[in-house]
Order: sequence, then structure tokens, then C-alpha cells
Amino acid sequence: MELNRRNFIKFLVGGAAGIQLTPLPWKLTDDIAIWTQNWPWVPVPPVGEFIHEKSICTLCPGGCGIEVRKVDDRAVKIEGRTDYPVNPGGICPVGMGGLQLQYNESIRFTRPMKRVGPRGSGVFIDISWDEALTMLAGRISGLREKAMPEALAAVDGNPARSTLSLMIERLVKAVGSPNYVRIPCAEDTYEMANFLMQGTLGPMAYDLENADYVLSFGSGLLEGWGAPGRVINAWGLWHENPAKKRVKIVQVESRASSTASKADRWIAAKPGTEAALALGLCHVIIKDGLYDSEFVNECSFGFDDFSSAGGKDRAGFKTMVLKKYSPAKVAEITGVASDDIVSLARDFAGAKAPVAICGKGKGSLSGSLYEFMAVNSLNAITGRINKPGGILVHEPIPLSSLPEIDFDDIASQGLEKPRFDAAGSTKYPFSNSLINNLAAAINRSPESPVDTLLVFAANPVHTLPDGGAFRKALKKIPFIVSFSPFRDETAYMADLILPDHTYLEKTDDIVWPAGLQYPLFGLSLPVLEPVYNTRNAADVILKLAKQIGNSVESAFPWKRFEEVLKERAKGLYSSGAGLVDYDGTNPVWKRLKEGTGPGPDYASFEEMWKKIVSGGLWYRLEHTYKNWDNLFETPSGKFEFFSSKIELAVNAYAEQAGIDWALRDMGLAGKGDDVFMPHYEETASDADRSTFPLMMLPFEIINLTSTWVPNPPFLNKALFDTQLRGDESFVEINPETAAKYNVGQGDRIIIKSPEGEVRVRANLFEGAMPGVLFMPLGFGHSAYDEFSKGKGVNPNDIIHAGKDPLSGYPVWWNTPVKIIKV
Repeated sequence: MELNRRNFIKFLVGGAAGIQLTPLPWKLTDDIAIWTQNWPWVPVPPVGEFIHEKSICTLCPGGCGIEVRKVDDRAVKIEGRTDYPVNPGGICPVGMGGLQLQYNESIRFTRPMKRVGPRGSGVFIDISWDEALTMLAGRISGLREKAMPEALAAVDGNPARSTLSLMIERLVKAVGSPNYVRIPCAEDTYEMANFLMQGTLGPMAYDLENADYVLSFGSGLLEGWGAPGRVINAWGLWHENPAKKRVKIVQVESRASSTASKADRWIAAKPGTEAALALGLCHVIIKDGLYDSEFVNECSFGFDDFSSAGGKDRAGFKTMVLKKYSPAKVAEITGVASDDIVSLARDFAGAKAPVAICGKGKGSLSGSLYEFMAVNSLNAITGRINKPGGILVHEPIPLSSLPEIDFDDIASQGLEKPRFDAAGSTKYPFSNSLINNLAAAINRSPESPVDTLLVFAANPVHTLPDGGAFRKALKKIPFIVSFSPFRDETAYMADLILPDHTYLEKTDDIVWPAGLQYPLFGLSLPVLEPVYNTRNAADVILKLAKQIGNSVESAFPWKRFEEVLKERAKGLYSSGAGLVDYDGTNPVWKRLKEGTGPGPDYASFEEMWKKIVSGGLWYRLEHTYKNWDNLFETPSGKFEFFSSKIELAVNAYAEQAGIDWALRDMGLAGKGDDVFMPHYEETASDADRSTFPLMMLPFEIINLTSTWVPNPPFLNKALFDTQLRGDESFVEINPETAAKYNVGQGDRIIIKSPEGEVRVRANLFEGAMPGVLFMPLGFGHSAYDEFSKGKGVNPNDIIHAGKDPLSGYPVWWNTPVKIIKV
């Protein structure tokens, strides 16, 4: 089979004619491995012994198991592991191409460097590790000597529960700064919705493999959502026997993505109206009496009307939904026919094990809080909380906490100062981090409040949907340090480069892969010796803390990162449960459905740790299903349709200047009791819609990375010439919309928003919703190598960013634009 664009795409998603996926054998990786070795910057390995080493891919939060084939000491191929439960043999295209990120000097930093050219030029000179660490330690110590520790900030793109993220946050706090900021993603919104409705802090856990009806609100199941190897494998399971098909898949999305095209049913709702659609489905289910009365009547709060402690009558979820979200009203909001809303609701409620999921695209961008709450409500009214095939509710994975920090006076005083991003304040009470607010705070200040910025595993200059606001902010920060192994756009803005190892060269952990329905702790292991003079960022933090000295040094008593990982793993052993062996013969999702699993397969902590290091994982099979009486940790002790925490937070903020002011300042258009429940908030924009009559929506595809990780060059062969032709990328336009502006196939046009403009070519696509322009994320780099630099445009550059109500997360789905013909 020839490896051309069309055949590769057919292999990825099953083909345009509806070919169904199997559990991802990825046969073509042999051809890819051979082809990639022919590039001049990829040396051909000598003849030698074949070796296979196992690890875990950390290029995304999915944490898929990988096996690396080596010839002597050189890696030549990456495959999926069959003895790892997350992705039984499967691996996504980016994971397959990881070796091209390993050996490509055009995209990697090879040693510590400091800037000598203009900021953003990427002109650096080599320095030693000792010089680099001395420079940074002196800078941070100087801030503490000036009693300005809060002027240190860090941006972290590592997975939230990882040990490396804990160490980065620990370093910033030990210095005395509250300004630890994360790159936003869908998991942040999941966590907030779970906390407000369930009172739990565990991750969202979808039991997809045991579901018989999957209703996806924009989740790119075939675009890399969750753990890509796991989800695409599940897609294969759902279609194993087409003659006796048991699983129905419905995709809600405004564009005919691969997932939408291959789903059993595609519901094209207007962008940003998913919450209204979910509530419209709830309306039908409630009106028809199809809801789970046991769960609703005995285990939920706020479904029916009630009286508050002061005797005030309160409207419940049922009243709100029946009054405001009829199929006719929702049809006006979403563009979905009322008959389709009714039939979809009845189909969902009539399935034996349905589940509704959300988190658009790959889940790499944050979502709408009220949308996530609305989808969670749909699962709740049908009794799909903590049941096989539904949403499973867990406690956080039982890793040990790191010891408390003994803060000195300087650190204590710095930590008492407000965060620059206002996360956790009375205005944003449920947010832990708001990077969009950080950029705004810097840009509106005469001088940057941040003196020194540390950037880990993140490229916010390119990936943030902010119209270039973060790039502008970086220009004002006096000193920037990048720990990226890659020559990305944010690293080019840095003054100091302290390059991390790649994921194949270092030890790291994966704490509960995104969306997985059971607790799993994975350990990625170095399968290669470092190619260049780089260091594990975690070990650099330990070294840096010692050079800063005093209480910062005492906060890091470990000599090596592996000691920190081992200390956290003691909590796994103390939990008295869990397994560390998996042979792949009996999938975990099947065994989990039984509810009880075998006891630990180790007798001591040392034995457990040795096996984790050898096999790379710990996971737990035991789960108590249903358990609704003891499951929820909300103020009411029940699942809350009416969130007590939101009511308390809004009322507390209203004490400053009244409830109307509070709602307006928190970005809420809703009124009355609606605010405390899932409801539809129309995405607001201050743009003149007569000037910008269209909307632009970015989207993600599986064979193009849209995070901080560069795209493996071989994936360029997987792009159609209606996605990238030469150096020009395309925007998808419905032919009806194109005709209004006299735009033909392949025409060069300008897409202009209030934030700027980009030049693209037009791809007339019937699967694009009229009035909406769709642009792929992942193009438009000004860094990396010839295969990425200057290829296409980045839609983030023109996004007219707003804020999601209540959460404060950046809004990326409502940018108003217009077309200008070239």
C-alpha cells in the first residue's frame, strides 16, 4: 500500500466510504519508519541487535503505553504496547512520529543557551549548565532580597496531577510567589463541574467501553480526544460486529469532522449552543417521565422547587428546564429541528447504558462551565452517574502528598499578596489559574508585575486563543526562562534556555490519563540516553533550589527526581489495593464491570515499586457502583442540580455592590435562580456584528498537533491539499456562504477579526455550517524547522478572546470575522 495522503487518512479514520476501525494494528508504521530514515538529519543506524524497550508516551495527557524498537542504542520505531491497559496495541500518529522529535536538531535545543539577539529572534549563544543555573538562582535570590518574591511566575503545561507539576508549583511557592499558572484545558472545566455538582475532586471518568449509546458534545473521538489509543480502540470495539451492532454514536458538532462523518447520527448545532441542546434533551426526558426517579428523588438536590433556610421559594432545575428549554425554543437557539431534539432525547433515555460526554476536539482547550454542567445533568437525570457504561465517580488517586513547606518570612509575606491573574478571588472563586488574566494584567500595567517568568512544557505564544495577547505580554517581562526541549515560539522569546530531556530520555509519571474510567499511575522510563546536553527539568528544579538556598533548599530534600516519585508512590501501597501486572488478555474495562477485583499482586512497598519501575504502571480494579447515598461531597450530600457553592460565591461577591453588579462583573447574563444551575449563556462579544457578520471556529485533527509539541514532519504527508498546499493553509467554508462573497474553491482570501487578519485559501466544504468559517489549529508556526515554519496560518492570532462566565476561562468559539477577497 503506497503511503500517500489519501491512503494514510483512510487508515487513520477508516476511510471515506465508511470502513470501520479495528483495534489499531498500525501496520503502516513499518513503511513510515523506513521512509523517515531517508531524511538527511536522521542517521541510518548500524547493523546490530534488535532490542525492545517499554515506556509510556507523554506527548499528550492520554498516557498511552509504547514499545520502542532499537538497533543497538538507536531507536528506529515506536509502537503501541499490548501489555498496557490504556491503549491495547494502539498509538496515534503523533506518538508514532516521536522519533522525529528526538533526532531533529532543527527543532530541539541541544544545550543551555542565553539570548544575544532581539527578543523573539531566536538568536542565542551556548553557555554551561553551571553558568545558566547560577544566573537563574541569582535572579530569583535577588527578588527575595528585595522582598519581591511574588514577581516570580511560572507557566506550566505539564498534566495537572503530575509530580513534575507539583514540583514546579512547590518551587514557586517556596520562593514566596502565589503566581503559578497553568495552560488551560478541558480537564480544568471537568474538575470545576464535578466539584460544583458532585463535590468531588477526582477526574472525569467515562466508561466508554461499557456504554451502548455515546452522545458526544463535540468530543473528537477520532481526532485525538482523551487517550487517543484507547478511544480509537473503543471505536473499533463498538463496530466489531456490524451485523449485530450494539453501540450507537451521536456527534453534536457544527462541522462534519471525522467523528461526525462516521457517527451513526450527526447533530449540527450552532457553535456555543451545546448547553441549550443538552437542556432541551433534559426537557423532553423530564416531560415524558423518562428520567431516573430513584436518583432524582432520593439522591439529588435542587431538581424540584424548594424553600431555602430563610423561607424563600426557589425554582428548581425541573421548573427552569420545562419553562425555558422546550424543543421549539431550543431549536431557535441551536438550529437543530425540534423533532430531532425530541427523538434524540428519547433515544438517549431509552438506551440501557447511555453516556453523554463533552470537551471539544482533543480536549486541549478549556470549555464552557455551564455547558459541562448541562451535559452532566443529562447523565444525572437518566441515572448514569457511577454506573457501568456511564460516568464513574472516584476519589483522587491515592498518591502521597509531599511534605509541608516551612515558609520563611519572605515567602510568607509574598504568598499573602493577591495573584496577578485573580484566580481564586471572589470574582473567580472556583478557578485555580487564569493565564488569560495574567497576560491582561501585564499588558495593562505600565511595567510588568512579573519580573521573572519560568515556562515549562508550554508554548502559549502559539497555542493560547488570545489574539496575540500573551506574545505582547512577554515583550514587557524583563527575564524569561524556557525549559522547553524544542525551539518553539515562546522559547524564542526567552532570555535563558534550560532544555529539558525529551520524553524518551527521562523518567516521568502519568497520573490518571485523561477520561480513563479507573485510577492508573504510569511511569515513563528513559529508553534512550540523552542525545544532547539536556537535563530532566525536575532534576534542574532540585539543583536550582539548592543554589537559591535557605528555606527554598529545605523544601526540596531529595537528590534525584526518582526519589520524589518513589515517595509519592508510597500512598499507592498504603491504600491497600491495586495491581502492577497486566498481560493484556483480559481488558481492565471488562474486569472493572465486575465491581470487585483481586487483592494487590505485591507483598511489600519495595516489591510494588520494583514492579512499577519494570512494567510502568499501577492500577486499581475495585469500584463500588451506584453507592449514591455516600458518593457526593456537596453541602447537601447529594448531586446538586442547584449548586450551593455557586449560590454562596455569587452572594459573597454581591456584598461589594449588589447582585446585579456581581452578575454583570462575573460575566453572567442569567438572572435569578438560573445562575445557580446549568443554563445556556449566549457567548457575548463586543464586536460590531454588522462589520463582522460571520463567525470563525478553530478545529483540531488527529494528524496535526495543536499543543506545545511540534508536529512530526512525516505527518505532512497525511495532510490533504485542501488543508495545506505549499505554504498556504485553507479555511473551510460552506458553498452557500462562499457564494454570498463570490468566493470559489482555492481562492485566496483574507479572514479579518477585531484582533487582526490572516491570509488563507478557501476550501468549499458542504460539511461546514453556513455562516461559520473553520480553521485548523496547528499551522502558522514562526519557529521549528522547514516542515512547520511558515506553513499556513494560526487561527489563535485572530481570535477575539472573551471569558467564560463564572469560570473566567478563555472563550475561543465565538470570534466574529469577515471575508475580504484578495
